[in-house]
Amino acid sequence: MDGVGRRRDGSAGDADYGVIGEGYSDFRRPDPRIARMLRDALGDARTVLNVGAGAGGYEPADLEVTAVEPSASMRAQRPAGLGPAVDAVAESLPFADDSFDAAMTTFSVHQWADLEAGLAELRRVTRGPIAILTCDPDLLDRFWLAEYAPEVIETEGRRYPAIARLREGLGGRVDVAPVPIPLDCTDGFNEAYYGRPEMLLLPEARTACSAWSFVPAPRVEEAVADLRRAIDDGAWDARHGALRTQPSFLGSLMLVTAAV
Repeated sequence: MDGVGRRRDGSAGDADYGVIGEGYSDFRRPDPRIARMLRDALGDARTVLNVGAGAGGYEPADLEVTAVEPSASMRAQRPAGLGPAVDAVAESLPFADDSFDAAMTTFSVHQWADLEAGLAELRRVTRGPIAILTCDPDLLDRFWLAEYAPEVIETEGRRYPAIARLREGLGGRVDVAPVPIPLDCTDGFNEAYYGRPEMLLLPEARTACSAWSFVPAPRVEEAVADLRRAIDDGAWDARHGALRTQPSFLGSLMLVTAAV
């Protein structure tokens, strides 16, 4: 289909959300402070396309949103108040040129089989700004998880596209802003737990972060055991305890916004 390989549930990226997507929305709830930054980036748009929409997180309630999501598992987790998502992939959007005032995508570009094709499609169907919430692979080692599960960080580093590729693919004026991650962040990506290491001891929390699914199970068990031991014996707090009360963390999370 469209030259993009898809799994049984429709997942088009490297992660199989038919397997890991169950319960995703229990841990990946949009954080209102991050949502505010994303909403501001959309400006005065009225119609918005959300590509790789997942369970619908970060879709502005005050705008007319058209969601695109290839995974049936993720589409099924969209709340009743949101409209159904279109079954399609970023590289082949079923919309006419200039169909939307703005476009957005969150934690999705690293799943696209062809990044440049997906960005070109976003630009084709969008009249105005394009907002992308993603992570800068060059900044992933700011997070202490690299000490306990380096394979997870290495996996993320391979998957997330360089910011320079996003700039080039979007063209025109592109702004990149670091996104402060709140201590009580409700969106459970890995760095959201910078001050709550106990959360990454939970299998469900790790499953909601797709990078863990690429690490062999025995190595995951070893990493979790190492982290548990460091928490229990105080080693984690000796090195990183100040993070437990640090209001926010500037890690790899970035908001990339392309103007018209």
